[in-house]
Amino acid sequence: MATTTITGQIRNIAFELLENKPEGIRYSELGRQILEANPSFMPNTISGATWDLDVRFPDIVYKPDRGVFRLVKFKEDVGTQPDQLPTTTVRTTSRKAIKEEDFYKPFADWLVNELEECTKAIGLGGNIFRDKWGTPDVVGIRESKRSDIVLFPTEIVVGEIKIDSNGLITAFGQACAYKIFSHKSYIVVPNDSQIEDLTRLDTLSRQFGIGLILFDSKNIENPNFEIRVRALKHEPDMFFVNKNLKFIEDRLFR
Repeated sequence: MATTTITGQIRNIAFELLENKPEGIRYSELGRQILEANPSFMPNTISGATWDLDVRFPDIVYKPDRGVFRLVKFKEDVGTQPDQLPTTTVRTTSRKAIKEEDFYKPFADWLVNELEECTKAIGLGGNIFRDKWGTPDVVGIRESKRSDIVLFPTEIVVGEIKIDSNGLITAFGQACAYKIFSHKSYIVVPNDSQIEDLTRLDTLSRQFGIGLILFDSKNIENPNFEIRVRALKHEPDMFFVNKNLKFIEDRLFR
């Protein structure tokens, strides 16, 4: 594959960069990194040499999603064998294992103070609702303030947090199920998840009205929650609203 032509040199650098990124690289980012590796290359030449890598080298490169290149050899290792990916245990500098529950309160506070989707939010998790469809990790309410001129009905906001990128499909399904008793439902996932997974979650979230939040799952002190897709409001089934919220009425409405 080695060659002395400019185009060949650019492609060789592209392959090297992809070698170090099993999750894949976006087309624009690939071009930027190639230019950083050799500033003498012209941007247009880089574009011409890389835009169809998957077509010219189908045995080496493929597109897991629109605008993303990945080496074929990583296809099964990264995309279709989640059971072989690293375990979910993460340790901080103090060697304390990070658990999902560690992010319940930070996310609840963020919903209230930063996103301002709630006037009050609490961490739940477990099986508090005693329902096989699951219990959200965080539940919040948005109520009118006494200073509001126009009052509005109470809204229920829920969040499902995952620190393990292997559980994204499950988390999305749960977030959809929670819409039956909430006005807005959010899924909160690691910002270092696979590009293909995040792109698909982004698209699905917009289609289903689910909110998508990215965060640093390795940093309890500063998770750096970032909104990717804002949840759309819809009307839940009030039977299930009352059925579930009766379990946390004292905590959420006191």
